[in-house]
Amino acid sequence: MSATPSTMLELGTTLPPFRLRDLDGKVATSNDFGNAKGLLVAFICPHCPFVRHIRGEFARAVEEFQQRGLAVIAINSNDVTAFPEDDPEGMRQEAQEVGYTFRYFFDDTQEVAKAFCAACTPDFFLFDDRQRLVYRGQFDDSRPKSEIPVTGEDLRAAVDALLAGRHVSPVQKPSLGCNVKWKKGNEPAYYASR
Repeated sequence: MSATPSTMLELGTTLPPFRLRDLDGKVATSNDFGNAKGLLVAFICPHCPFVRHIRGEFARAVEEFQQRGLAVIAINSNDVTAFPEDDPEGMRQEAQEVGYTFRYFFDDTQEVAKAFCAACTPDFFLFDDRQRLVYRGQFDDSRPKSEIPVTGEDLRAAVDALLAGRHVSPVQKPSLGCNVKWKKGNEPAYYASR
């Protein structure tokens, strides 16, 4: 399996504007999270082995984060013509199997993924209460078929610092995963040049 790293969007970047429908058909926009202590945006999908490797621990971590006041959403931007298992029905099944407690959105146009410069699944973006990017990178060092346990230590450390009002370390490692499955002819310039 080939692995694609995060683009490592510049820290301090403002939360890109978005408007998406979740799996229940309810709309959310980037303006809906102003009262949260921060916002975690995760680009994931049902089929990716990198996501499947971490998703149980990710679901547990997210539940903890939400109890502490962090807003969390996930977005799937994959081309479902090429990867039908990533369609909204596949997303519903994944959410039910794993016990996701966050809202899960389908980015059919792939414009939201482009706005975030998302490159892979999983790809994580953590914004503070002013909607400025403070973390982008990996969940932890574990990868499929590695001997490293899945703990989420990198993302957890960033969230812990943010929620405690401490500075989030700028030393961050890119996430690594399957590339976003772009629709033919829709590959963004930042991806095509990699």
